[in-house]
Amino acid sequence: MQTFAQLKQTYETFHAEAVRMAGTTRQLSQRAATYHHVYEDSGRNHIFPLIAAHGALWARGYFAFGMQLGKLLSYQYCLSPTIQQEKLAALEAFAEAFREVNRRVCVQIYTTYHFTKVHGEHPDAGKLVPPHLLAALRQVHAANRRGEPLTDQAKRDIFETHFLDEQETVVGPRIEDAVAQFDWPWMKSLALMPAVRFAYFPAGFWLQFWKFDRKEERIARGLKAFDVAAEMGWKHTEAALDRYAILPQEFFADSIGHFAHLKRQILAAA
Repeated sequence: MQTFAQLKQTYETFHAEAVRMAGTTRQLSQRAATYHHVYEDSGRNHIFPLIAAHGALWARGYFAFGMQLGKLLSYQYCLSPTIQQEKLAALEAFAEAFREVNRRVCVQIYTTYHFTKVHGEHPDAGKLVPPHLLAALRQVHAANRRGEPLTDQAKRDIFETHFLDEQETVVGPRIEDAVAQFDWPWMKSLALMPAVRFAYFPAGFWLQFWKFDRKEERIARGLKAFDVAAEMGWKHTEAALDRYAILPQEFFADSIGHFAHLKRQILAAA
């Protein structure tokens, strides 16, 4: 059995690999494929990374629209070019902070999943992965080893455990900081009211946010995103990733082979 020092080194090795696989904030195709890999490798029991992949891909269009809107609204400062550029730079920094949150979530999900898959039963695993996450991931791995799908309720419980943890440790603090630093009140208000429409949603349905910086609202909308996915069906939710037209066709032809090739390329370059 590994000592704690060895166990920690193993965790750090998985974390370093996760950082590379999550890519930069702009490498959405790579990150979505990495998210999907965790979902697929779990026997499709770990739903959080599947919905996170949708979030990453949907956000590209949202941020593009936001930047276009910001350019239009910045014309109110056309007589002060310096201020105009400052506002646009602040908007880009705000958007980048949100992209960075998604990247960090991917790193966390990949690291904890693969570490617990190998060492989740180690008596010291709970010193590196929070006990509530460890228990949830042990449930995922146990079901996968048995070759059995979890019930939708079990999947939802595990999703909620991960979602709440990410909101507390990764998402919340960084969003709060980004909002505090964004000095463009009108644009800030608009940016915090996204109408989210993931590709798997039924026609005419979207999740409307009014204050995205409120944790309670993010949690309620996140759990609703799970419930809609369960209602629409997991095959539909997974297949809908192609509607963003970001992932390559090789991914949809052979997602396992695509990720294996991607991983070899990235780790070899590193």
